[in-house]
Amino acid sequence: MSVGGDNEEGALMSEINTTPLVDVMLVLLIIFLITVPVVIQTVPVEIPKVNNIPTATKPENVALSVDTNCDIFWGLQKLGSTDELREKGVTYLLAEVEKQKAAGTKIELPEVHIRGDANAEYRCIGGAIFAMQRAGYQKIGFISNPLPGTVPTR
Repeated sequence: MSVGGDNEEGALMSEINTTPLVDVMLVLLIIFLITVPVVIQTVPVEIPKVNNIPTATKPENVALSVDTNCDIFWGLQKLGSTDELREKGVTYLLAEVEKQKAAGTKIELPEVHIRGDANAEYRCIGGAIFAMQRAGYQKIGFISNPLPGTVPTR
């Protein structure tokens, strides 16, 4: 800080007082050091460690396949859109419930098993899931290939 001296009275002072700037920066640094651990919190979640168990395939279950081109297949029949999938799902579900009512057995809703290509976009498989949920199916699962050597025995 300059308090006068050899300079003329009217001359401009070209020195900058950085002390207030340093003070403000230190205060901001302390504030950030205190608030960052509070803002960045993680929730401790224990993910279950289970082996895949082979499912018992029932004939009334619906087998869907989704390929990399977003084509949806009901068994081997290619469907045109998710709307067509939903309509076919509703028709099949109603027919299955009526068949079980006529037989006098306990009504068990069929499950949906989706085989999705590993390179398929999420929106393709998500659309199939959403369409089947809208059709009334409660259990929707994925069929996958287990890693070599991890096939559990019953």
